[in-house]
Amino acid sequence: MSTATATPVWKDYLELCKPRVVALILFTAVVGMLLSVPGMPPLGLLVYSTIGIALASASAAAINHYIDQKADAEMARTKHRPLPKGSIEASNVLVFAAVLAALSMAVLIIMVNLLTATLTFFSLIGYAIIYTVYLKRMTPQNIVIGGAAGAAPPLLGWCAMTNQVHPYALLLF
Repeated sequence: MSTATATPVWKDYLELCKPRVVALILFTAVVGMLLSVPGMPPLGLLVYSTIGIALASASAAAINHYIDQKADAEMARTKHRPLPKGSIEASNVLVFAAVLAALSMAVLIIMVNLLTATLTFFSLIGYAIIYTVYLKRMTPQNIVIGGAAGAAPPLLGWCAMTNQVHPYALLLF
């Protein structure tokens, strides 16, 4: 591969994180944060919650890339992703995803609350493992069933601010 056309490695790692998807997840999580308390939520808590949820979402996206690498190599739309094109080793993607997940949990447990960390962890597993490994391949209803992981961010945002699963938060889910 010539250096003139090579993608910088940081761009490949960024692509693994699916930044546009993560941005949408964060938008809905922040909406949950804003709806959870009267007035403006505490800025520090909002920032740490957003960082923790972003890291978990990026980890789930990287795991999704790892699991789908063979299928991605066969589809025109996805064959130029980092793993199918060979610009990142599969083992490095797993390490990257694990580091992102660990950082996410550390931020959420230490700076936010255990409830949000737990729910975020289950959302990560729900998307990266249950949806990607099982539902996507087993049923045409995968997006309906797997939608729980995608519907979680407003609930996560609410829980981050209040440390409780309030009935109003469940309405956002």
